[in-house]
Amino acid sequence: MSSSYPIDSEDLPTNTSAGEHFQDVVQRAFSRRGFLKSGIGLSAALFLGGLPAAQAKGVGGAAPQPSRLLGFTAIPLSTADAVQIAPGYTATVFAPWGTPLIAPASAWKADGSDDAAAQALQVGDNHDGIHFFAMDGRNNEGLLVVNHEYTTVEDGNYVWLFGADGTQPWTADKADKAMNAHGVSVIHVAANVDGKWSIQAGSRYNRRITASTAMQLSGPAAGHDWLKTSADPSGTRVLGTFNNCGNGWTPWNTYLACEENFNTYFGTTSGQDTRNTAQKRYGLAAGSTEYRWEDFVARFDYAKEPNESNRFGWVVEIDPFDPASMPKKRTALGRIKHENAAFTLAVDRRAVVYMGDDQADDYIYKFVSEGRYREGSKAADLLDAGKLYVARFSDGPSADGRYAGQGEWILLDKQANPVLAADTNFSSQAEVLIHTRLAADAVGATKMDRPEWVSVNPKTGEVYVTLTNNTKRAAVGPANPREKNIYGQIVRWREAGGDAAAESFEWDIFVLAGNPVKYTDRSDPRSGSANINVDNTFNSPDGLAFDPHGRLWIQTDGKYSNTGDYQGQGNNQMLCADPVSREIRRFLVGPKQCEITGITFTPDIKAMFINIQHPGEGGDSHWPDGGASLPRSATLIITKDDGGIIGT
Repeated sequence: MSSSYPIDSEDLPTNTSAGEHFQDVVQRAFSRRGFLKSGIGLSAALFLGGLPAAQAKGVGGAAPQPSRLLGFTAIPLSTADAVQIAPGYTATVFAPWGTPLIAPASAWKADGSDDAAAQALQVGDNHDGIHFFAMDGRNNEGLLVVNHEYTTVEDGNYVWLFGADGTQPWTADKADKAMNAHGVSVIHVAANVDGKWSIQAGSRYNRRITASTAMQLSGPAAGHDWLKTSADPSGTRVLGTFNNCGNGWTPWNTYLACEENFNTYFGTTSGQDTRNTAQKRYGLAAGSTEYRWEDFVARFDYAKEPNESNRFGWVVEIDPFDPASMPKKRTALGRIKHENAAFTLAVDRRAVVYMGDDQADDYIYKFVSEGRYREGSKAADLLDAGKLYVARFSDGPSADGRYAGQGEWILLDKQANPVLAADTNFSSQAEVLIHTRLAADAVGATKMDRPEWVSVNPKTGEVYVTLTNNTKRAAVGPANPREKNIYGQIVRWREAGGDAAAESFEWDIFVLAGNPVKYTDRSDPRSGSANINVDNTFNSPDGLAFDPHGRLWIQTDGKYSNTGDYQGQGNNQMLCADPVSREIRRFLVGPKQCEITGITFTPDIKAMFINIQHPGEGGDSHWPDGGASLPRSATLIITKDDGGIIGT
């Protein structure tokens, strides 16, 4: 792998269980329906599979009909070190890494020489999940909450965070600065009469949450022995959150920050690999880590504090409107490498949260609360009690033929699930939640190709998930139609009875990403499904969100070489899809070597906020400041030039 594409731990499976892989299920489902037997290519089959029979009779893999929902002009790919956007729209850079946030923050030093104390008062690095909480329903003022996933490191080189000094000896202050660049920013923002947004300096709401901020462990696992450390013998208090990837939000106006690749921060300086089975399953490093926090902070050395890593990998609930509140890690939602947390309500108004575990061959989960949400209530502890499920997909026929297969939600409960009740690896429900991955292995969940963002269609209740890729699968055969699934796909399902709390569902593939520029034979699965064409080709769908009108926004975090298998795909991008017609159009392309991620809107949908993460991660970008400047992650505020609704 070239230096421009550092090895991603998410691509390296730690799942050695015998559970079935989703690709096996896909192959059987479409073979059963006769597509493959009749000679129709898998590319066409995956597009036609979810359509009613009357629509599928042509079986020619025809492109979808033009959408009435998508009202913008699609744009071509780009390889420029700049943001490209659909005609009639403007994208404005906002709150890049290092922007002063909390007094007495100083201006960001363009050479990267700010110290740890300065970084603690500035906007963090590598923006990811984001949400706009309107002030009293207003469209021009609110709290913008932003995740700061990580700090870019390559071959031990921190030049992105420290400038030229990044190659000098590692110090305690540098470790502290890196820790302070992680976490979450709460930013009070407002737009003036001309529509220009700014940070409200001095606001009591402006807040930095870092890898050292005090937090509470709540829910069924809180206080368990596996969560106790020398610094916290109660097992209920933890310092910090980090590697916050995607996000969620609740109707009671709280933010859900999701701890994803927490494992990459835990290693040891002991020189010995003493990891236990669970630590290996969660991917802790055998020796030292690339971040090297363990060099100066003992809690990140698993030989010194074996339980500290168990205190990460949770969904963290934050109240942005109460700056004095302590964030809570909600253990009832399970401990995995959380990508995001998609909130919805069941028919009886129980809270439902969908979650993907972003690693090759890991699973999709659902939490259903015990209590019910009442409109206007704060619902302070609604996420502390409920049922946690993991998904199993099957190829069984759907009731009306509209879906490729069926699925079920398997309850991860020590008492109610006979498999877990008999499993001596778990003595309590707390242990099921702390070792969620191992519990899901035990009950036979379906292995997936890196489940990332989940989003619920506000019009239909259908749930969509991005499976970004699985580049390490090498076997080719009937059960594996795509050697090394380098392009990814988006899967959707409908819960039984349209109820998010249901225990069964029907599933389909919404789009199979691919590259018809490189693979012109449309029967070749690598060319993608029929709603992929040379004008909208992309790889590695990642960020995913519906707007209130039902448009599906797709963001990518894939390969940007624009050569070989990725010929004609350019930089990472954001596209928009119509769930009914399945048409997909390219809306925006980012600068060099970035990821497009995070999405939120003002209530009137006339301003969209997204994030540009890790521009120049391979050293080939100076966005957004240009010249010879250090690249900086930043938010983009997107508006329509005529003041209209985004997407129209």
